[in-house]
Amino acid sequence: MAKKNIKDLDLKGKRVLIRVDFNVPMKNGTITDENRIVQAIPTIKYAIDEGGKVIVFSHLGRVKTVDDLAKNSLAPVAKRLAEILGMPVKFVPTTRGQELEDAVKALKEGEVLMFENTRYEDLDGKKESNCDPELSAYWASLGDVFVNDAFGTAHRAAASNKGIASHFPNDSAAGFLLEKEIKFIGGAVDNPVRPFVAILGGAKVSDKISVIENLLNKADKVLICGAMAYTFFKAQGLEVGLSKCEDNFVEYAKGLLAKGKGKIVLPVDVVSVTVSSEDCANDFFGTIAKADTKVVAVDAIDKDAQGLDCGPATIELFKKELQGAKTVVWNGPAGVFEVEKFAKGTKAICEVLAHLKGATTIIGGGDSAAAAISMGYESKFSHISTGGGASLKYLEGKALPGVTCLSDK
Repeated sequence: MAKKNIKDLDLKGKRVLIRVDFNVPMKNGTITDENRIVQAIPTIKYAIDEGGKVIVFSHLGRVKTVDDLAKNSLAPVAKRLAEILGMPVKFVPTTRGQELEDAVKALKEGEVLMFENTRYEDLDGKKESNCDPELSAYWASLGDVFVNDAFGTAHRAAASNKGIASHFPNDSAAGFLLEKEIKFIGGAVDNPVRPFVAILGGAKVSDKISVIENLLNKADKVLICGAMAYTFFKAQGLEVGLSKCEDNFVEYAKGLLAKGKGKIVLPVDVVSVTVSSEDCANDFFGTIAKADTKVVAVDAIDKDAQGLDCGPATIELFKKELQGAKTVVWNGPAGVFEVEKFAKGTKAICEVLAHLKGATTIIGGGDSAAAAISMGYESKFSHISTGGGASLKYLEGKALPGVTCLSDK
């Protein structure tokens, strides 16, 4: 990449501000997936080993009310970070003020400090999310150099990335994780080794309009699955029953099918269930888990049924389309993978990509990343992104504020 990385900075004795993405899932104060913490460790350790005085900070969740403060504290994350690093991590339970400033002054070379959730500053005027200049200047004053390693928020211009970086025109850089994300996702989109195949799943066409349009110009094939496929089925004049379908985007999907003729590959069969809308509204996962399944061709979906996964014929079709691919980018699951009997399509994609010889295989974060990790395929891909929203923006071909703000090499 054309931006500086952490190795381009002199860290010895410097106060090193490191924006990480520790927006990890929590349940009752316990971290349920620490992947984002683990992925940031190489950057933090490098700063420690180089003699930096390390100041780590992140957001966690959304803070809209006073009640959100306690449940979104980074205190448990700081504790886990200390355990992973095998050394103390001083946690300061505030985002500004004398306590934080004194803690920063007391830092010695090779020590680590973490301060509270940057989005605590959103409680009063969204100062973090709106890149408030006064807040940006304050946080910048705590450091001598700035490292952004938070790919998950790189698509947002916030005080904790773009704002701080603006005060370090020559001394801001990418961490190892951010650099890795740009190398893999940016490389796949901008200069892929061909054949290049994109797999797009998930719930909505509307979420991925720009992604589809950009990848139709870049990829050799675009495989579409998940709930978004039903909007394309309806665009072909097919019955979709009670399956998720965005009626407002049917005409748009029709246009994409015309534009992507020969490139877009849709499922040919689905796994469907017949359940009442009322039961699904009350307990969706519980209802579909107990329902009987039926594999049907896409032109034979019952009016009172809904499709929840791709069928065996589609799995074989996708396998065939993926054979020989040298670059594969996947974003969005093939079905409701949270329920075992509707996880076969997603698992089959994992299996195919895991054994695709000589290929660079990339998961663009989000639910497909969560699925691959939960199914035990984490080590089988070339790269699994830590940022769903940021990777989508990159796949759209758009610049990321959290990257463009960093110093040029």
